[in-house]
Amino acid sequence: MIDVRTQPIAPTSIRWLDRGDSIDTHRHSDHQVVYPASGVLTITTDRGSWIATPTSVIWVPSGVAHAHAAHGELELHLVGVPATTATTGLTEPVLRSVTPLLRELILECTRVAEADTPRRRRLVAVLVDQVRSAPPAHGHLPAPTSLLLRDVCGILARDPADSRTLAALGRDVGASERTLSRLFHAELGMTFPQWRTRLRLHHALELLAEGGSVTSVAHRCGWSSPSAFIDVFRRAFGTTPSGYRRPAARAALRT
Repeated sequence: MIDVRTQPIAPTSIRWLDRGDSIDTHRHSDHQVVYPASGVLTITTDRGSWIATPTSVIWVPSGVAHAHAAHGELELHLVGVPATTATTGLTEPVLRSVTPLLRELILECTRVAEADTPRRRRLVAVLVDQVRSAPPAHGHLPAPTSLLLRDVCGILARDPADSRTLAALGRDVGASERTLSRLFHAELGMTFPQWRTRLRLHHALELLAEGGSVTSVAHRCGWSSPSAFIDVFRRAFGTTPSGYRRPAARAALRT
């Protein structure tokens, strides 16, 4: 059993992480808003993983054990939200798109991590309201619970380019295609192709942040061609992989 450390107070701070850096599994008694102003961040819990870029923010409720992993040079903004703050509708980890106002609120909160003051409480209240109302963002990869599905998902996580059918993967783990298909719907709320596409997009964002070319990322993540990768990426994130990597284009997405 993993010993998960608990921090009674979720810190409000700015942290800089290098490529490959991580923060081990921990939990807070407070809630926390997590925003990568640069780079790509993956947060993993027993419920799945969430991947955030400078166009998205992650809400981590109090008590949820989670770990961080950095991809690329990461400028990480953390805002602690007292557990007593009204957070209706934010009982689970969520990924939200960053609006211009939400981004400025996060930057203001982390620019000076002041003590608990009336001004601070007002800022945090507006910040929470903005997180609650911000549009959902792509980037959540739910985690399976059954052993059979964990085996299948583990095979693909180790090699996203594995293009075998669900029936072929089922033969490896000793389950029928029908059984596995039913488990994908019941446990993950989506079809096998939908989950595999999300997994590949997760890996693609990580590899792009670490400097991979569009062509190499497409092949390493299992797309048949760069054009097929670009099409799926554009439909998911509203821009091309090359557009996502250009700082000016990423800034434009926030306006």
